[in-house]
Amino acid sequence: MRTLICGSLAYDTIMVFPDRFGRHILADKTHMISVSFTVGDMRREWGGCAGNIAYTLKGLGGDPVVMATIGDDGAPYRDRLAALGIATDGVASLAGTYTAQAFIITDLDDNQITAFHPGAMVRSHVNRVRDVERIELGIVAPDGRDGMLQHAAEFRAARIPYVFDPGQALPLFSGEELVAMIDGALAVTVNDYEAGLLSERTGLSAEAIARRVDAYIVTLGAEGSRIHTGGATIHVPAITPAALVDPTGCGDAYRGALLYGITQRWDWEKCARLASLLGSIKVAARGGQNHAVNRDSVASLYSKAFGSPLW
Repeated sequence: MRTLICGSLAYDTIMVFPDRFGRHILADKTHMISVSFTVGDMRREWGGCAGNIAYTLKGLGGDPVVMATIGDDGAPYRDRLAALGIATDGVASLAGTYTAQAFIITDLDDNQITAFHPGAMVRSHVNRVRDVERIELGIVAPDGRDGMLQHAAEFRAARIPYVFDPGQALPLFSGEELVAMIDGALAVTVNDYEAGLLSERTGLSAEAIARRVDAYIVTLGAEGSRIHTGGATIHVPAITPAALVDPTGCGDAYRGALLYGITQRWDWEKCARLASLLGSIKVAARGGQNHAVNRDSVASLYSKAFGSPLW
C-alpha cells in the first residue's frame, strides 16, 4: 500500500561539548551572552520526520513515498532515499534555499542548545497530494505550517485516510485549525506533553478527540502508549531496549511501525505493540535512521515481548 509521508527532511549536526554549559555562562550575564564552545565530537545525521518515518516503514516492508521540500544542498538526501528504495515522487527541490537543518550542542549533563533553520521546509505547501499517484494512506507529520494545513485538507478531499501527527509543530496552530486537521483523520498521535497542549488549544478532552477519529494514540515514553478507540482505552507497555543510547527519532520509528500495521489492517492494539517495539529498537542506536530494521529479528522480538506471532 503506497503511503504518502508528508513531513520534513533535515540534516542534524550533533556536537558534544566535553564540559558543562553552566561553567561558561555567568548567571548575572545571561542578558549579554557571548560564548564559544569548542566541541570534541561531531556527527551529521539524516533527520526530519518524513525521512525517519519512511526509513522504519520501508524496513518493515512498507511502501513509503516521501513528500517534502529540500534546498540546493538536498541532492545527497534524495540519493540516500533512492538507495534505500524509498520513493521520492513528492520531494521538491527549491532553488536558492537550504534543506532544513538543526545544529545541536549537548553538554556532559545532557543539556542542549539547538539552532534550527527551517529553510525549504517553510514552503512545503508547493507540494500537492494529488500530484502523487496511487496513494492509499498518508500521514501529516511536522512540516511547514501552511503545508500541514493544506495536505490534511487534500487528504480529506481525496478521501484518503491519514494519520495526523502534529508533533513539535502543534503550537503553530489555533484550536480551530487543529480541529480541522483532526476531523477527517483516521487517527491522531501525540506524546503526553502534546496531548495536554492539544486539549488546551482545542478545548477537547482526550475522549472527545477520540470520538472524532478511529484512534487517538498518546505515547508515554518509558510508560508505553495509550490508545483511545471505540470508547475504550488500551494501554500498550514499552519494551525494554537493549541499550539507552539516543531518543532522537523514537517517535518517528513508532509512527513508521504504526503506519505499517495500518497497511496490514491490524487492530490498533497490535499496531501499537509493533510501534512500541520499533521505538525500543531505535533508542539503542544513534540518530533517527541508523537502527537496523530486520523483519526476522523484529518478529522474534515481538513474539518474545507479547507471546504471539507478528506475521
